[in-house]
Amino acid sequence: KTITKSGEDTEIITKGRHDPCVGIRAVPVGEAMMACVLLDHLLLHRGQVGDGGGQIG
Repeated sequence: KTITKSGEDTEIITKGRHDPCVGIRAVPVGEAMMACVLLDHLLLHRGQVGDGGGQIG
């Protein structure tokens, strides 16, 4: 329940998926971001040093 600008009682009706628990997704998102950062630094290093081994890792 809420009120309008004029002070009348009303209800909020939403459509679609609204998941209030975003904390559960924080760990996988953080891990994916870290993987992107590490791979980016690895590729920058390979570009500067010229490590042409062909294998990552």
